[in-house]
Amino acid sequence: MCQLLGMNCAAPTDFSFSFRGFAKRGGETDKHEHGWGIAIYEGRGLRTFLDPMPAAISPVAQLVQRYPMKTFNMMAHIRYATQGTVSLENVHPFQREMWGIQWSFCHNGEVPKYSHIDPCEYPLLGNTGCRQNCTYHPVGDTDSEAVFCAILNALKAEFNTLPTLPVLYETIQRLSAEIVSGDEELTIFNFLLGCGQYTLFAYSWPGARPGSSVWNGLFLHHSS
Repeated sequence: MCQLLGMNCAAPTDFSFSFRGFAKRGGETDKHEHGWGIAIYEGRGLRTFLDPMPAAISPVAQLVQRYPMKTFNMMAHIRYATQGTVSLENVHPFQREMWGIQWSFCHNGEVPKYSHIDPCEYPLLGNTGCRQNCTYHPVGDTDSEAVFCAILNALKAEFNTLPTLPVLYETIQRLSAEIVSGDEELTIFNFLLGCGQYTLFAYSWPGARPGSSVWNGLFLHHSS
């Protein structure tokens, strides 16, 4: 399984210390050696660094650790590949533009509905309707990117512009439940979804198990 790191702050914050320890887990202190990536919001822009090399030895990761950057909102991912080749197109976080906003997404787990399936057969979510209505398509071979595109296509089918945060929260929660529905026992669906420089969604399924206090469900973090 992959690992995720997310940070959403009330004031611009330097993430390099946290990222330094996280990167070591990419092949040095843990087995997640199949690539890494980071997405850092800067104003309306999104600065991304991606590398299929292990984070622990990646020169790009070393550059990021030394680069003086502060942000309200960021996410990082170290990959242990279970689907798709070890290649740049399969490295998280993925990003797309919608409504003039940079969206980013990284995922840990397995989503059977979107695993090892031809892109023409991926389930459509919400009110997407038909594939002719789809704006977003996966470039790589992972279930993670396919799910990200499906979520964005469903949001675009439902709204013409960014809805209020409560409405957006409710919609993403509903779409996430739709993704899990019918495959609850086999699905592991943990993700971070960035929506511009201030907003980060975190979702976990199955989350809490018997004897565990780990949370599950959808959480919204918004810098203000």
